Amino acid sequence: MNQQRDLEGISALVTGASSGIGQAAAEELGRHGAEVIVHGRDVARGSAVVDTITAEGGKARFVAADLTDPNQLDGLVDQAGPVDVLVNNAGFSWFGPTGDLDVATFDRLFAANVRAPYFLVAALAPTMAARGSGCIINVASMAGQIGLAGGAAYGATKATLAAMTRAWAAEFSPSGVRVNAIAAGPVLTPGAAPERIEALGAMTLLSRAAQPSEIAEILAFLASPKASYVTGAVIAADGGRTAI
Repeated sequence: MNQQRDLEGISALVTGASSGIGQAAAEELGRHGAEVIVHGRDVARGSAVVDTITAEGGKARFVAADLTDPNQLDGLVDQAGPVDVLVNNAGFSWFGPTGDLDVATFDRLFAANVRAPYFLVAALAPTMAARGSGCIINVASMAGQIGLAGGAAYGATKATLAAMTRAWAAEFSPSGVRVNAIAAGPVLTPGAAPERIEALGAMTLLSRAAQPSEIAEILAFLASPKASYVTGAVIAADGGRTAI
């Protein structure tokens, strides 16, 4: 591999790493030398990501958990152990008329996108702070920065994640833990409706949607020593959509 391995000796937990941005992030961190804990719900897909990382000379293992279940979230923490990098990527989106969102889906949306990251940070960040180093990266969204019709609930979860990023930076960065977020724009991932993503991409300054790898490269930078003076930031990776 020609990729600079600037994360040798670092362990990274990536949630939602069996597809999309999470998969691209896990594989990119592996190329940089991190030992990656690949989280997901699907054993076959998660194992395939592990195989990709190890085939390229990296280190990885898979841990299955449904993060909307508090007991399984606790199990993920136990199996992951202390980590140097936490990537809060797992979650899902829901778009549609406000009146069409039922209570169960609303609760699941906030459980996956807000509650799970909160309690993962609560479990893992104090250990990072105690040893004086660590990095937390939250995958937010431009939906939390702008108004999108049909995106009230989803946008609220991502705006909350951005707010928690700033608060966690204030809480943990004095102890050496950097906390940042990436506010991603439309990304072509398997779980998203392609027609919606393409339409949102057409509204950006670059007139296109992103590939997962484009977000993963920013994430790897934030995890690396090159970003040693970056904390409390919500970095827009949205093709310029929130600039207009």
